[in-house]
Amino acid sequence: MSLISRNGANGPPKRAADLAIDTQKTSTKGKVPTGYAEEIAISEQSFRNLHRDVQSQHSVGKKRKRETKGDSSVVYGAGAYKGPWAKYEERRIDSDSGEEVEVSADESGEEIIYEEDAIVPVPAKGTLAGTEYEATGVDQESSVFEGSQQYDYQGRTYMHVPQDLDIDLVSDFENLGLKCYTPKKLIHTYRAHGKDAHTKALTCLKFFPSSGHLLLSASADGKVKLWDVFHDRELLRSYSGHTKSVVGVDFTPDGSKFVSASYDRQMKVWDTETGKCISRFSTGSTPHVVRWHPEDRSGKEFLAGMHDNKIVQFDIRAEDNKKPVQEYDHHLGPVNTIAFCDENRRFITTSDDKSLRAWEYNIPVPIKLISDPSMFPLVASATHPTKPSVLMQSADNTIKVYNTGEKIRENRKKDFRGHNNAGYAIGLDVSPDGGIVCSGDSSGYVCFWDWKTCKLWNKLKASDGAVVTTAWHPRETSKVVTGDLNGVIKYWD
Repeated sequence: MSLISRNGANGPPKRAADLAIDTQKTSTKGKVPTGYAEEIAISEQSFRNLHRDVQSQHSVGKKRKRETKGDSSVVYGAGAYKGPWAKYEERRIDSDSGEEVEVSADESGEEIIYEEDAIVPVPAKGTLAGTEYEATGVDQESSVFEGSQQYDYQGRTYMHVPQDLDIDLVSDFENLGLKCYTPKKLIHTYRAHGKDAHTKALTCLKFFPSSGHLLLSASADGKVKLWDVFHDRELLRSYSGHTKSVVGVDFTPDGSKFVSASYDRQMKVWDTETGKCISRFSTGSTPHVVRWHPEDRSGKEFLAGMHDNKIVQFDIRAEDNKKPVQEYDHHLGPVNTIAFCDENRRFITTSDDKSLRAWEYNIPVPIKLISDPSMFPLVASATHPTKPSVLMQSADNTIKVYNTGEKIRENRKKDFRGHNNAGYAIGLDVSPDGGIVCSGDSSGYVCFWDWKTCKLWNKLKASDGAVVTTAWHPRETSKVVTGDLNGVIKYWD
């Protein structure tokens, strides 16, 4: 038998049949259906780059579509801001029709196919896409009386101050000579038709000026509600017209009107008795706080602290009520609080820029600036009823006090501690005699301090969630109302 070749110097000889098989293997090793492919060592990253180049060559002039980035001023719903998170849409050929379709994926990872010129489903009437808020227009406000009896036997509404009680709601509080005490127990939980007062977190609580026989509540559900305080303690009226969270409300000094501010960038003036929306105001920015000027009882001008660092002053009598009559523009961050002082000739504002500024009313130049590297943002305020002082809720879990008058400065001797408020703009208040300071707490407590000694007197467990707003009754010696993140309003004595 003859030998044809050897495999190496010392390898065994191969027969002719074996050599034929090796030749066939060599000739088919690099063949693929589309041609001949050589083996090559390549990294995964390089392979992905080459693969992407090949794909782009096969789809010349057909770029991947991308969702619009949206409007940065829109947070919820259609057209909301997506920015760099906007999705790309891939394309492929439908095996059935042969037409090109767009491919995307939902959050669960399942593939969704969008045909060209597909009809986009319209949200149900009355709702906004991506939100739970009703699609209420700026001029589509409504109000409903929800009490058991709208008029008494003399034809008077709830605006009439009741005089059939064992407490005087008409005389000046100073003339009564009352001393206030800390409340001890829960006496009432406000309910609306058997349910919680609001469906979302409370944001603000305000007693009716002077008499306190009515209570106004604002919530993140976009609603404002009016409650009876002394008789049946029922829901009297609901005010609807904001499409997003209401962040603040304020009564005029005589209580005939109130203003509401919302994240829908609208500020609306309401008639307390009829529920009619009298005026609407907007600067295009989000308001954070609103305050009527205390000297004008019927309410003609109010201030609003805005997200664009400005304090704007509106006059409801102006023909063009969309334009502020005055702007105070010196803060470097969103404005959080406005507090009038010094016989209401001045007001003090605080901001996220960790500063405090004092202003003369109608003069857009600050007369005082307090800014210190050790300061934290001051997120809520309350004016002391008997002392020339303003209390400020600081984001470092303390309450600071600033003296007003000729020298506006921090009172280093007054520092209230013992509660947690970091992360929340928790409201605070002072008793009518000025002796007790009260504040909510992020752990669900309502806390009480002695004004003179700054000692923490008492803490009441008021909620499972954070107590974000509180108000002391202007006529009672020991009655306080609290509101929490669950939309529950509680009355304490």
